Amino acid sequence: MATSLSCSADFVLGMDLGTTSVKVVLLEAQSNSVTDSRSFPTNSDISCTTDTRAKEQDPALIIAALDKCMDALPKDKLKKVKCIGVCGQMHGIVLWKSKSGCEWLSKDEIIRFIPKDISQLITWQDGRCSADFLSSLPKPDSHLSVATGFGCATIFWYMKHRPEFLSGFSDAGTIQDYVVSMLGGLDRCVMTGQNAASWGYFNSTTNQWNTQILKDAGFPVHLLPVVVESGAVAGYTSSEWYGIPAHTPVGAALGDFQCSVYSCMTDKGDAGLEVNESRIYSQLIQSALAQPNTDLTVTSTLLGERHDPTTSASVSQISPSNLSLGHVTRAVCRGIIENMATMMPPHSLQAAGVRCIIGSGSALSCNPVLQQEVERVFPFPVVYGKDVDSAVGVAMVFKDQLMMFVSETPDLL
Repeated sequence: MATSLSCSADFVLGMDLGTTSVKVVLLEAQSNSVTDSRSFPTNSDISCTTDTRAKEQDPALIIAALDKCMDALPKDKLKKVKCIGVCGQMHGIVLWKSKSGCEWLSKDEIIRFIPKDISQLITWQDGRCSADFLSSLPKPDSHLSVATGFGCATIFWYMKHRPEFLSGFSDAGTIQDYVVSMLGGLDRCVMTGQNAASWGYFNSTTNQWNTQILKDAGFPVHLLPVVVESGAVAGYTSSEWYGIPAHTPVGAALGDFQCSVYSCMTDKGDAGLEVNESRIYSQLIQSALAQPNTDLTVTSTLLGERHDPTTSASVSQISPSNLSLGHVTRAVCRGIIENMATMMPPHSLQAAGVRCIIGSGSALSCNPVLQQEVERVFPFPVVYGKDVDSAVGVAMVFKDQLMMFVSETPDLL
């Protein structure tokens, strides 16, 4: 990473390309504090009248929201950006032509890019890969099963239903990988194992695609990105961008959830548990607090899970004595946390060296019943209320990389 930190204020730019909004932050490298933050909605959803299961977004509108964010940041600070970190929504896929994926424009002393030969973004919410279709795909060599909305599953779907669509593109990646590729002028998409695993058909132990399995199935393996380590530099800005100098390091894109966890970690033994968007009213919470235990059982998987999309919700062990608001609310909260524990068992966390759980998200922060259930199920100290922010997290990742580089090469200071 051919850069250095000076004694004056230097910054790392972090950006999060989310499902509904884009956020950017400037992290002051020496103090590790956020000095500026901007966020705008993308309003990028594309309505599909032919198939209601399709969930697609317009990349041009996502980049337009990014432009609004960048234009609102202080120009004097952007000139002092030493590294760029990018994260965003995982699993989804966008395709483009490597030589003409964007067009660079200069207006009013601002240099930026706009998407050009690029597909729509098929998001993680896409539901066109039915259970029958997924069962027809080859079994992956991965710790993850393949689900609808995963990049590789989406390519398989287009191979069967619209093969001509794929022939027009040379590269593919998540939306955050696309931004990294355009900023760095990369000839081929670069992707970290975090985003690769979210596509399916990726072995996170060897950090490699299931290339032979995919080849045998006729999969267009030339569309698979080059995999690099998380925290690696993907390239360097090929042009000035909103005042950020050319040749500034651009980190390979990371996953948004991983970065949100990183933003609140204080120790390598911390694990993140995030529960958002509580819809449980205070009266229900108070009634459940008065009911510390229940024999009512609620399985909370109303919409299924990626590893088992056919699973459904259920209520069992019903009796005349456990149908009060307190019993029902307690059972719902318990079911939510116990479902999490089935996917990440406490013994697995202990084996991984976890010593503390960082609880975040609006539901967990505001619901003491959920907190009680977390503490009942997981045998670790739990800390609540820490702010999590993916844009801040990705900036912190690459600030730490900068600091590591400087400490190893002090002669550059």
